Order: sequence, then C-alpha cells, then structure tokens
Amino acid sequence: MEKPAATGGMRHVALYVSDLEASVRFYTQILDMVIEWQPDPDNIYLCSGCDNLALHRAPATFDPQEGQQRLDHIGFILKTPEDVDRWFDYMNRFDVKMKTQPRTHRDGARSFYCFDPGGNLVQMIYHPPISDKCG
Repeated sequence: MEKPAATGGMRHVALYVSDLEASVRFYTQILDMVIEWQPDPDNIYLCSGCDNLALHRAPATFDPQEGQQRLDHIGFILKTPEDVDRWFDYMNRFDVKMKTQPRTHRDGARSFYCFDPGGNLVQMIYHPPISDKCG
C-alpha cells in the first residue's frame, strides 16, 4: 500500500474546559480567535484563519487527574521572535497566569508558556521552520 499524501498539519484541537465562558473570552478577546460555530450552549468552535479550536464544557464528573485528558499544551505560531515578547507583555496586561518568561531555544525558536482560564498550558511560539508559512 502506498503512503498517502502528507497531511495539512495539525489544525484542530478540542479541549474540555470547566469555565466555557472564561475560556471563550480568553481565546477571542486576548488571542483574537473568532467564533466559527456554536451548536449549543456547551460547545463552541473558534478559528484564527487556518485552524480550529473546539471548546467543550466539561461534565461535572470530569477529572483530568483520572486520565480523562492527556494534553500537554497547545501552541500558537508567531511570525517573529519579537512577536513573542510583544505577546508576553500584552497578555500580562490581562493578568494572564504565566508559567515561563520568553526564552530562545537551541533550535532558534522563541516562546513562553501561559495558562488559559481552564488551566490548559498554552505556548506562544516563533518556530522558524513554520512561522513564515502560518499565521
């Protein structure tokens, strides 16, 4: 069997969130994603152009400590290393909880990590191989 053509990349992530409204505000007001579709009060789909983020209200019994979610982090691609620092300063104005300061990695990437309102780890990253192709 012949290998299929390469994928178009990871363009969709779905997250359970405990506070859907706060998460929507974070992704739309701070990260400028737009609401693509909201089929019901417990599910909303966001987009920033070439991607899709699904936010699903977590059921009351949801417990990530019980292995119901195994996500490490999601990342947003930035066009330049300077954009990383601009985003860091911008997000601090909204009292976004930060995990790290901006730093340059061995491969030339530059990034920092913060938390969304649901506690999901979000990386804001300039990554040379793809930053000029996305975003």
